[in-house]
Amino acid sequence: MAALVLARGGSKGIPLKNIKLLAGVPLIGWVLRAALDAGVFQSVWVSTDHDEIEKVAKHFGAQVHRRSSEVSKDSSTSLDAIVEFLQYHDEVDIVGNIQATSPCLHPTDLIGVAKMIHEEGFDSVFSVVRRHQFRWSEIKKGVCDVTVPQNLNPAKRPRRQDWDGELYENGSFYFAKRPLIERGLLQGGKMAYYEMRAEHSVDIDVDIDWPIAEQRVLRYGYFGKDALKEVKLLVCTIDGCLTTGHIYVSEDAKEIVSYDVRDGVGISLLQKRGVEVRLISERDCSSRMLSAMKLGCIKEVNVTDKLHVVEKWRKEKGLCWKEVAYLGNEETDVECLKKAGMSAVPADACPAAQKAASYICKCNGGRGAVREFAEHIFLLMEKVNSAGKKL
Repeated sequence: MAALVLARGGSKGIPLKNIKLLAGVPLIGWVLRAALDAGVFQSVWVSTDHDEIEKVAKHFGAQVHRRSSEVSKDSSTSLDAIVEFLQYHDEVDIVGNIQATSPCLHPTDLIGVAKMIHEEGFDSVFSVVRRHQFRWSEIKKGVCDVTVPQNLNPAKRPRRQDWDGELYENGSFYFAKRPLIERGLLQGGKMAYYEMRAEHSVDIDVDIDWPIAEQRVLRYGYFGKDALKEVKLLVCTIDGCLTTGHIYVSEDAKEIVSYDVRDGVGISLLQKRGVEVRLISERDCSSRMLSAMKLGCIKEVNVTDKLHVVEKWRKEKGLCWKEVAYLGNEETDVECLKKAGMSAVPADACPAAQKAASYICKCNGGRGAVREFAEHIFLLMEKVNSAGKKL
């Protein structure tokens, strides 16, 4: 069984939607993470015609099928692309077509579907969500001048709690066996639906869906196998993260740097929530300059090995790496970004740092990235706390 995510580069509603950042992660990354961690697929693939999408897919650990131009047209269907994929992969007997635009997908959903196919013998399974919505017929001039109820009796209008609602396809995934697909079908044979939780049923089609999906994924999305822990320490690189990285020199040879007051507020909010913030730099940043920012942070400058310093701080505070957050922007930050429980880079960070981070800010360094990452930490800590309450 193979997972297959279709992600062509010619999205019309939102250009390159499949790799646009959603809550700091490329959209396609959310479903690839769930598919890979489910452990039920022999292989996980992305079918694309675009170089950048291919790079992102490989970064998340997926294999890439370069689809032909024939199945990359605006008029091409998902079935066309799946059939082409199967023509190149004789070893695949079942395809799990997962939509990149369903970022709240969890591995448990995919595991459940795999059991339905392997243990219960279903030929095809697709995702649905339960909705409590009353439907009415459409009024069309010259055809029908009045509307009539489709799924209720207005004289006995049920309360929500007295009605089971109806099942609707949510487009999150379609699983089908090879013989069915070769007959031109994704749904058929011995067929069943898999009901997803309403909070996990998110679809992105147009721009207006994006901010809603971003909030939903931060609250209900899947963040990986390793459980999140509450952050106790944030280490922030000074140059290019807290500041813009630009240095201005006055006539009397004094260095002047620029930073955003919002970032100072972000640090203050973290400190009030019990998160200590420490600053690190490879340069000899003057103590006078840092004191002028009034941040109240321990700092270490002239650092040649950032990982060594952060390890020292971590052990000093008796923390594990999952309790450490790190904000960096250069290649020298990569190892710290990889080890930290939460890691982020500004939007203008170098490619190596972006690849290592779990969150890419919308703001540039010295332009609100620290505040943005602070808000991200707060949201994830709420997720940690709510999970603890459920236990």
